Amino acid sequence: MSKLHWARRICFAVLVCAATAITLPAQIFTSLHSFDGTDGELPTAALIQATDGNLYGTTSAGGANGAGTIFKITPRGTLTVLYSFCSEAGCTDGANPYGGLIQATDGNFYGTTEGGGANTGCFYGGCGTVFRFTPGGALTTLDNLCSSSSCGNGPRSGLIQASDGNFYGTTQLGGTNSCELEGTNYGCGTIYRITPAGILTILYSFCSRPGCADGNYPTAALVQASDGNFYGTSFGGAGEDGTIFRITPTGPLTTLQTFDGSNGDYPYAGMIQATNGNLYGTTGYGGADGYGTVYQLTLGGALTTLYSFCSVVENGRCTDGFIPLGELIQGTDGNFYGTTGGPGYSYCAESNCGSVFRITPGGTLTTLHIFDATNGAVPWAGVVQDTSGKLYGTTIGGGADSDGTVFSLIAGLGPFVETQPTSGPVGRRVKILGNTLEGVTSVSFNGTAAAFTIESSSLITTTVPAGATTGPVEVVTPKGTLTSNIDFRVIP
Repeated sequence: MSKLHWARRICFAVLVCAATAITLPAQIFTSLHSFDGTDGELPTAALIQATDGNLYGTTSAGGANGAGTIFKITPRGTLTVLYSFCSEAGCTDGANPYGGLIQATDGNFYGTTEGGGANTGCFYGGCGTVFRFTPGGALTTLDNLCSSSSCGNGPRSGLIQASDGNFYGTTQLGGTNSCELEGTNYGCGTIYRITPAGILTILYSFCSRPGCADGNYPTAALVQASDGNFYGTSFGGAGEDGTIFRITPTGPLTTLQTFDGSNGDYPYAGMIQATNGNLYGTTGYGGADGYGTVYQLTLGGALTTLYSFCSVVENGRCTDGFIPLGELIQGTDGNFYGTTGGPGYSYCAESNCGSVFRITPGGTLTTLHIFDATNGAVPWAGVVQDTSGKLYGTTIGGGADSDGTVFSLIAGLGPFVETQPTSGPVGRRVKILGNTLEGVTSVSFNGTAAAFTIESSSLITTTVPAGATTGPVEVVTPKGTLTSNIDFRVIP
């Protein structure tokens, strides 16, 4: 219960060690936007780059009704609020979108809200929603989550679109099993599948084993790995320090790892699959020094701690950062990039407000930027690499009005292209995102040429050509060849 409350109240950790680091001369940091409440506050999820070349995100509070927003921001920092939640009577359209957005293959955005919706009686009042949002600004509730044992509710994570075209996610509460919060059973959390038409199926209810060895209260998004299964994290487990699990598309769940504090604790964020096939993630606490870890997990379940934060202390300060709560990304240089949140912005002082870091697959960590409240405080979410090569992210505090910021960081990464989706059979329609694509002369899938159409300076459409095999997608432009950030997986 205490960990759920910690997640619920974004800024209340009371740690006293302070983080400082040396910003590398090659890094160029830009504060793009300061939220002021009216346009949102507390952006708790990572941004995404959409097919129009702009960045999209959510704020979990603020906006016209104080219940969060959906926003668009250009790479140069012009922000537009696209939707303010709780615009309908009784907040039937949802409230407080803590999870981020995804842009699906149909071009629309999909996400979740933790509260609001048509159903009540949950820990947060309203039970939450799953929604679709069009680029034109129309919001549709696909599902109203509920308090009954057949439902999950209170989702903190966003969705993923799997290779079958359906969406998968987690709810931190609800399901068939009892977990009491403040003396009331609100359920232990679920994993669910929802179709684009809004048909929701609960695949798993947590805490279904003796002692809740399978965990509870999942707050992170899932990742579908190359084996077709889904992987994720939860709190609880045998030692109450969290778990890592695998679940098949039809529902059987296997606990792969149980954290014990020494190898991590509080896995708030989800994982990514790297180009070497392994999964990588962070824990907010635990490790050698108690302030969080970066870890690697094989698909077979072997866990390796790559780094323990606060392992470098100078004058009583953690110079390498502490409390990483966001997901990692793998940059086009093969390294991983992430953020540390620090102690929460209520305790943020100069050089004590979180950081952006790079870590090699071998575990060497470099601090790229530290926040000082004026340029942002507490980057709760991870960063995203735009196809220009820049990193973009958000902080939940700091800035001109202390309501959070959007920032960019040049970290020496080059431009690339990104495919949507990242896998599919021959004949599957594929979108390719990039920058300055007007003069493209050829597109190929692992060396096999493909026909293509230039839709805009940031978007190409194509289909997987006959004879294509798994590998990188290459786009030839007048300025050089752009390669996809991950291999496109050709499936039967």
